[in-house]
Amino acid sequence: MAKSPLLGDCHTHLNQYAPQEMPEILQRAEEAGVGFVVCAGTTLESTRACIQMSARYDMLYAGVGIHPMEAHNPIDEDTYLELQSLAEGSARVVCISEIGLDFLPTSPEHHIQYQVFREQIRLARSLKLPIIFHSRESHPQVLQTLREEKAGELGGVMHYFQADEATAREAIDCGFFISFARPLLRLPELQEVAKVIPLGNVVLETDAAP
Repeated sequence: MAKSPLLGDCHTHLNQYAPQEMPEILQRAEEAGVGFVVCAGTTLESTRACIQMSARYDMLYAGVGIHPMEAHNPIDEDTYLELQSLAEGSARVVCISEIGLDFLPTSPEHHIQYQVFREQIRLARSLKLPIIFHSRESHPQVLQTLREEKAGELGGVMHYFQADEATAREAIDCGFFISFARPLLRLPELQEVAKVIPLGNVVLETDAAP
């Protein structure tokens, strides 16, 4: 017998799994007490796939977004309008995700990432949807951008958190929840951060991807 839903997975990439695997994946989630799962878009194509999946499975919801590692070109008017249309076209879209900044050496050019990030915050503000954001080697820049764009008025989540207590508290002060994922199980320093962050400011995710 399935447990009563007690948990939500705020960030996954289930669209990357083979369609025939989905019923078993969702059954396992339900048996573990998961009541809902959010599938995050990373490109226009994957965003469409997430929305299509959310229409098929009641447990699933979708996020609309272009990941910073996919930010190879600025968001022009056509791309913005397509993102807007995708978000407005389905009641299953609950957030703008996955967006942010990524400053690894192999990441796209920073000025393009900034433009893509800001345009998607603009979209979130126009739709009044929360933001689930990615930050890698870029925490000060991400949080500064969120403040400048008044994204805290929307709220949302700092995804796949791997930083120190000061960063967590700054993100909370900006209006965002802290999302712990698999690194929490293996990083003692992250476990120490989790101990001192108020439980009311914490959400969970699997970041599930093949």
